[in-house]
Amino acid sequence: MKATLYRPKSRKRKKKHGFLKRSRTNAGQKVLRRRMRKGRKKLTI
Repeated sequence: MKATLYRPKSRKRKKKHGFLKRSRTNAGQKVLRRRMRKGRKKLTI
């Protein structure tokens, strides 16, 4: 049998993909800018 891989945890989710994490890195800032330009309602989780 296959093991379940996805075990959701809100804290880990925020830490990995949250706004603060994105805005800290160079690449993350690019992601945010790109999503703003596209007009996304939600920039990050």
